[in-house]
Amino acid sequence: MPPFLARTIWLASAALTLLLLSQPLGTTVQLEMSIGAIVLMVLLWLFAKGRTGRLTFLAIGSLVVLRYIYWRLSSTLPPVDDPVNFGAGVILIGAELYCFYILAISLVINAAPLSRGAAPQEDDDDLPTVDIFVPSYNEDCHILATTLAAAKSLDYPADKLTVWLLDDGGTDQKCADSDPRKAEEARARRRVLQALCADLGVSYLTRRRNVHAKAGNLNNGLQNSVGEIVVVLDADHVPFRSFLRDTIGHFSADSKLFLVQTPHAFLNPDPIERNLKTFDRMPSENEMFYAVGQCGLDKWNGSFFCGSAALLRRRALDEAGGFSGITITEDCETAFELHSRGWTSIYIDKPLIAGLQPETLSDFIGQRSRWCQGMLQIMLLKNPILKSGLKPIQRLCYLSSMTFWFFPLPRLIFMAAPLLYIFFDMKIVVANVEEAIAYTATYIIVNLMMQNYLYGRVRWPFVSELYEYVQGLFLIKATASVIVSPRKPTFKVTAKNVSLDHDQLSPLALPYFLVFALLFFGAVVSAYRYAFEPGVTNLMLVVGLWNLFSLITAGAALGVAAERRQTEKAPSLAVDRPAVLNLNGMALDVTVERISSARCRIRLDAVLPMRRAGDGSVGTLSALPQANLPLLSHARTIPVRLAGVTAAGEESVCDLVFETLTPGSYFALADLMYGDADAMVRFQQRRRAHKDIVSGTLQFIRWGITGPIRAFACLMTPAAAPEVEEPAGRPRSAERQRASDHGRPTDSKPTRTAEGHAAGAPTSDASPSWLQLMVEPESTAGGTERGRRAADLTDADLLPTRAG
Repeated sequence: MPPFLARTIWLASAALTLLLLSQPLGTTVQLEMSIGAIVLMVLLWLFAKGRTGRLTFLAIGSLVVLRYIYWRLSSTLPPVDDPVNFGAGVILIGAELYCFYILAISLVINAAPLSRGAAPQEDDDDLPTVDIFVPSYNEDCHILATTLAAAKSLDYPADKLTVWLLDDGGTDQKCADSDPRKAEEARARRRVLQALCADLGVSYLTRRRNVHAKAGNLNNGLQNSVGEIVVVLDADHVPFRSFLRDTIGHFSADSKLFLVQTPHAFLNPDPIERNLKTFDRMPSENEMFYAVGQCGLDKWNGSFFCGSAALLRRRALDEAGGFSGITITEDCETAFELHSRGWTSIYIDKPLIAGLQPETLSDFIGQRSRWCQGMLQIMLLKNPILKSGLKPIQRLCYLSSMTFWFFPLPRLIFMAAPLLYIFFDMKIVVANVEEAIAYTATYIIVNLMMQNYLYGRVRWPFVSELYEYVQGLFLIKATASVIVSPRKPTFKVTAKNVSLDHDQLSPLALPYFLVFALLFFGAVVSAYRYAFEPGVTNLMLVVGLWNLFSLITAGAALGVAAERRQTEKAPSLAVDRPAVLNLNGMALDVTVERISSARCRIRLDAVLPMRRAGDGSVGTLSALPQANLPLLSHARTIPVRLAGVTAAGEESVCDLVFETLTPGSYFALADLMYGDADAMVRFQQRRRAHKDIVSGTLQFIRWGITGPIRAFACLMTPAAAPEVEEPAGRPRSAERQRASDHGRPTDSKPTRTAEGHAAGAPTSDASPSWLQLMVEPESTAGGTERGRRAADLTDADLLPTRAG
């Protein structure tokens, strides 16, 4: 069929469908039709598994949604001669239209996500040269050493691979800081990292000035390297050994390919996962984006650079002038520019790195504030609608990713709307109970069904609402700030590896308590008015249920604000790697079951001999080669100390604590922990059992009930002294002192504050309070400096400091 004829038929069908949807129907008929649609969708869900069934399911649900939107626009707005109610009604329906817009775009993009096959495999002689960039600002040596050793250990010809540490914490500008303490810290950092890189066989590179933050640091790397392909890895994103083999072959198949992006997978829970205790059983928040969203974008050549775990073609970057740095999200901005120049991108849905997430709620909000402001900056400064070179569907893809960050406004509108009726009798929706059931209730059910159908394996019901509410209270200010002044936001480094040694309330908890109290008061008032006030109709019951949902969400958010202590000081991963434990002159074949950067658990098919006189507890652990890969030539052993033995029948399970790690030990750690990417795949798949709407709703209600109990208990409990986990047999302070004496990273990572400083180092700022984040969104957690960061200063800004 000719394309013109196909488009004509499609447009005619769409016009006819809209005409039918706009026909007036009685409330009873509408209810019967909606129930019939729901029943048909259930049957399709159960029995129609193919692409046709999937699209039919979504089409039927879309008709119910369109019918609801038409009813809201045509029949439920207050009269214009009542300006207060009419204005509030328009605001509410505007929020609903925004949600409809997001749903419609997501259906277009994600209706049939692309699933790519394996990358083509090439002979070693035909592979391109690769530069791996690890940009760093304030990360401690232990994190950097692990990432660099794993990058150096990738399965790739050594003569075609160069690993670069791009150090923005030891620049000339920082080494010449007017504050002698800061200058000495920068110089010491440079010395230690130069020595570390020399030991690991990695190239160290810094620059004169911290200009344009991460984008400027990456561009400095481009200017000093020559590899055909550039890999970008965040300092805490450790690659698995097969990273390049599983990705790089795509570049030979498409000469216009500029990007191969892989998912960001994490070893530790974010604050919401940790505080609700869901990390081991619920998919992480980002999995919906990476497992479905990026696959959907990939179908339309719209998958974009996410800042790390990605490969980029140097020729494309050179054509665009390097990494873009006008906004604070240099990753998406760079992809945006290259897509507009006709380059293509690919997304591979396989986790090939393991990273770290922010530990505290303050750092989490700070990270999301940067993402929010950066994406809105791109939309305002480089509007996708007006950008030349993009295809219409690519414009839609970028608009969906950018306009998503307006979610705080409708989220708060939906929370405030029922209170207007409960407290002030404002009728901002003109409808009776029968209409609310026939239109609104069925629309909500259909919406939930479509979301659960598309995302049920990677997102539990109502979890999106919780994440959006938790962020929305603070991002509303960040959103307004960037709209008023799009060029104002500056890049802030997100703090990682922050230690939480005891349960505590987040410094951001107060707004969550206040909103919960307001919604709880609204629930009491609505119940009282419905039960005792004359003339109150059943509409109060409907509005009260709406407010109750908001109250449950706010209750769950209180559970998030009551932060739990960390159960693991170093995040671990379940692996299944053969190894050899050398202990007391015996070489024992063991299997490493779980390993972190500080310790591991092993199993051996024998009862470990009881300690005899003269036996010690210190030995070494070394990896055995994998079935399909040789043992790394530069891998050494990990010095370990036996911390505990448990007999399990004819087997023994041993806990080993790592002693001070040498550069060779980091290579051994990289081989054992990051040698098999399937370990991360298995972990993610274990959490991806489909969560149905009923059980997901009950779980959400439980969070809404237990969250306030935990938060108020935490509020009433005096702050406990931090409980520091000391490795058995050697005080932590001794480990740190020994590391300081040798200038090497240790197995015992220094506890860092929310500002990224080592514990014990002088700091001028504590974690930001809720008031700071509300009033000063640019000073969010995660940056090492307040106000305007040095990385964003110009030459003119530096002159007074130098003169002083």
